[in-house]
Amino acid sequence: MEQFFEFAVLVIVISASGVMAPGPLFAANISYGLREGAKSGIKMATGHAIVELPLVILLGIGVFSLESFPNFRTVISILGAITLFSFAIIQIRAVLREKESTIANPKQGALITGILLSGLNPFFIIWWITIGFKLISDAMMIWAFSGMLIMFGLHIWMDYAWLGGISILASKSTKIISNKNYKVLMIGLSLMLIYFGITFLEEIAD
Repeated sequence: MEQFFEFAVLVIVISASGVMAPGPLFAANISYGLREGAKSGIKMATGHAIVELPLVILLGIGVFSLESFPNFRTVISILGAITLFSFAIIQIRAVLREKESTIANPKQGALITGILLSGLNPFFIIWWITIGFKLISDAMMIWAFSGMLIMFGLHIWMDYAWLGGISILASKSTKIISNKNYKVLMIGLSLMLIYFGITFLEEIAD
């Protein structure tokens, strides 16, 4: 149970930085929330999950295929750490430069928009084939095949909670979060990414 709790904290903190980051999905979700309320956030999160689950399964199959290669875990630990550092720097710079969020006004339904803005987002793909791949590998090392589903479950609920919550606030015409507090939150999460990137590299030394 302690091992599960430690892994859950790792997945949730790392995932939060991506889930809460400003981007096309976040902006579109606000736009839909203003018009359709909470259900739009659930639809968008479902569209996101439709893209995410097959990708997690494919990466899990990749873990099985690559585990036999020497230094496999070393390579993905290094790639994961580099990506965490990069994402942290990108997010800190973006948050500090951001003055006002641009709210999109997409024409498709929320479900389709969730699929399109996930599958066509290069940062989403990069996150999963580097950081996500490392987390899936760690989960499968502990729980075998079921590890990929455990990791996915620990990650996906945050998409539903965040997107659903934001759409509810948007529907009530409530300010999503003050600009100052949002910046503090994202910088804090980015610093956590740097910390976990360091722990990835420490695994190699052990």
